[in-house]
Amino acid sequence: MAEFILFGTEGCHLCEEAEELLAAAGLDFKSQDIMASEQWQTDYGLLIPVLWHAQSRSQLNWPFDSLQIQNFMSAINR
Repeated sequence: MAEFILFGTEGCHLCEEAEELLAAAGLDFKSQDIMASEQWQTDYGLLIPVLWHAQSRSQLNWPFDSLQIQNFMSAINR
């Protein structure tokens, strides 16, 4: 399982923007389409894109920027 998962869906321009921010931050993540699961649709449908950290079960909801990504990563590494 990937340490970081970006929940989104196909055709979501905000999700594409989030992917670009995460790549620019050098974060290794897996993209997951919420349409693959009814539970994901329920949990994340109004929030996407959502960056989820598997080990800490923490999430960063959109909107976020590069500084918020850095702060999120720092917080989970404490």
